[in-house]
Amino acid sequence: MADPLIRAELPYDLEDEYRPEPVPVPTPPAWQDGSYRIGIHCSIAGDIAGSLDIAAKLGANALQIFSASPRMWPRGGTRIAEADAARFRARRAALGLGPLVIHDNYLINLASPDRVMRARSIQAFHDEIVRAVSLGADFLVAHPGAAMGAPVGQAIAEIADGMRQAARGVKFGGLRILVENTSGMGSAVGSRFEEVQGILEAIADLPMGVCLDTAHTFEAGFDIGSEEGLEKTLDLVERTVGLGRVFVLHVNDSKTALGSRVDRHENIGFGKIGRKALGRILNHPRLGPGALAGRAFILETPIDRAGDDRRNVRALWELVGVDEEHAPKAEAGFSMVRGERKALTQRTPRTQRAQRKTGAVRKGKGRGKTGKKRAKK
Repeated sequence: MADPLIRAELPYDLEDEYRPEPVPVPTPPAWQDGSYRIGIHCSIAGDIAGSLDIAAKLGANALQIFSASPRMWPRGGTRIAEADAARFRARRAALGLGPLVIHDNYLINLASPDRVMRARSIQAFHDEIVRAVSLGADFLVAHPGAAMGAPVGQAIAEIADGMRQAARGVKFGGLRILVENTSGMGSAVGSRFEEVQGILEAIADLPMGVCLDTAHTFEAGFDIGSEEGLEKTLDLVERTVGLGRVFVLHVNDSKTALGSRVDRHENIGFGKIGRKALGRILNHPRLGPGALAGRAFILETPIDRAGDDRRNVRALWELVGVDEEHAPKAEAGFSMVRGERKALTQRTPRTQRAQRKTGAVRKGKGRGKTGKKRAKK
């Protein structure tokens, strides 16, 4: 006799269906809370994690660093040991700093017509990306490169191709590459926003964005020192790269005049742009955190006297209307240098000679004096 259960249909129960757990929507990082993110370029000398404490002691809530020496080609291994990277990430989380911006090596020139130099630059930029991911960085700022006699269109294509090669095989996570505009010194690409736009459009498959440097913009001939000039410049940025892709502003005053095409940074309020104009930039409704949460304002100003770094950070907080009581607390008397003249992100004569060999910079004017007296604090 046939088993009566063979052809029997089991009752259908909706509860028997497999329902995978919905993928959680990632929460934005804490530094995208809509507050001002004021940072400064910090030294990594001695211990890279020490740069985080430097930022906190200077009263910053964001920072920029180099992930290795920016003034020489790497020798041997360039990776950061995972134990050191993990310690760095944990310390950053404990201090609540963000975003973390990394600036690439000054010697990299992805547009170089010299095949050996270009191959070296691509490898060095690949290492920059790998180290940035390892440290949990949010942005990697890159100078576009120098054409060195090649047509600008060809240089843009070479830069884009070099970045794509350097990024091959890397899982970016939350990292984004930011192309920085330049002052136009020598044959540097990127003094025109159309050139930066060309690079971005050529590598639309990578997470890209823009770093806007106030000194470079001014030195390239854009009159951001005046209210009318700032509006015209922002309109141009919107039409080309898009203000929504400007994730970081390097806030620097300029030692040199409007349109000088000579890259020399100055302390806030003591250069040709001026404190009032920089305040207008920081508070502009199209540039402030209300326009893009987490947009960072990073200082790359020289440290001519111990304490200039702390005073510049304090100046930015004052310009955005945050008093000392409500700003991150700076450690009284702290500075990255003690009694010696330095500029952590400015090039030395020795560095300039090395960069001229790679086409990254041409010989420029000497560092001028402003003739103004800085207030002690």
